[in-house]
Amino acid sequence: MDINNLQALSYEELRAVYRSFLHSQNISKLTISTAYADTFYLWRKGSKDLFWNAVNATDFEDEARNALIKALSENSTGNVKSLIGSYLSHLRRFRLFLASDGTANPVAPKQEKTAKPVPTRKKKADVDVPVPSIEQVEFYLEKWDGLENYHLQEDALNKLFFKLCPNNADVTDILLKASTLNNFYSTNIFSIYPVAKHICSLDIDARLKAGDGSLVGEIQYVTIGETLKNFYSFATKYCSHHNPLDYPIYDSYVDEVLRYFRNRDSFSNFQDGDLKDYVKFKSILIAFRDFYGLDKYNLKQIDQYVWQLGKEYFPKNYGKKKPGGKSI
Repeated sequence: MDINNLQALSYEELRAVYRSFLHSQNISKLTISTAYADTFYLWRKGSKDLFWNAVNATDFEDEARNALIKALSENSTGNVKSLIGSYLSHLRRFRLFLASDGTANPVAPKQEKTAKPVPTRKKKADVDVPVPSIEQVEFYLEKWDGLENYHLQEDALNKLFFKLCPNNADVTDILLKASTLNNFYSTNIFSIYPVAKHICSLDIDARLKAGDGSLVGEIQYVTIGETLKNFYSFATKYCSHHNPLDYPIYDSYVDEVLRYFRNRDSFSNFQDGDLKDYVKFKSILIAFRDFYGLDKYNLKQIDQYVWQLGKEYFPKNYGKKKPGGKSI
């Protein structure tokens, strides 16, 4: 298929042809999914002519970059400089597609060095996560709304935390809430009573309402028997279900996403260990929201978005499902 034929295609027809080409290459499905959308940003936000003029420009790098800067400045509230690289890389790949005249032979996968089957795991370097944007957040929030199991679980927790047992002065109320969280989120706390007793001793209700971030650090460390345990993720969940707007939830998926975008876009210069300090973790999540122009969303919505990204792009066990709720 020559370029004139391609230019005569409609938006959806061209994307379908390009997707077929991408599937013939040795690239991940996640990269294909991202390229299928982001390659055609100039067409979607500008026009067909704008897209083709940029792609066919003799001085492609400058022309495409300038067109993207203008389109992103007009249509995105994110940090334009951080967005350019990703969109430009997709246009470069599309130009390779044009140079191949729409045909390409799949690249043969590398042979394993051992005869034994080895479980495949995506390398982080191969993952291409879409640039955070209002469009992306809206997509994932809508997706969240369609997950009936999460909705029912959250409705049950809201009833328990906000109506049935809103306070934390009675250890039996705390035990009921902590046990339910432990079950729903599979946090693997095998002796929940010492946790409930510890929480009861802290007199936390006023601090929860005030959004005191240091409270998480006090809840997370519990001595069980003679061993000091660290239930960091559980502590963030316990606080969040009392005050979701002030206490975003930490878990391993969120951790992966924040480190990925730090490394790719430099939205912050935090150290990995800072994510395990709740006050710092919350400030990092706020910096993430600010950097990509997502200020219209509260921390609970950002948390839902980032968690879904992590679950989709950084799954823990390929081919295996983890029982309900967020990972610890």
